[in-house]
Amino acid sequence: MEVIAIILASFDILVCLALVLLVVFQEGNDKGMGVIGGGADTFFGKEKGRAIDSKLKKITSFLAIAFATLTIVLYLILSRGF
Repeated sequence: MEVIAIILASFDILVCLALVLLVVFQEGNDKGMGVIGGGADTFFGKEKGRAIDSKLKKITSFLAIAFATLTIVLYLILSRGF
């Protein structure tokens, strides 16, 4: 069972790193100082950004659920010695 725990721990770390990267890549709700400069977004540029941001949010939600599930399963495996 140690092999399964090592594999799950490795996969958990990979999911964690992917989750952190996705959160960093997401655009915040605040535009900050970009609003003052007028911004270079056109109508189509804004829609494309929203579509990508929507996909990133869905992937982030999926990875967060996967990370939580993997962490709980890994805890149960290591604590009970299955």
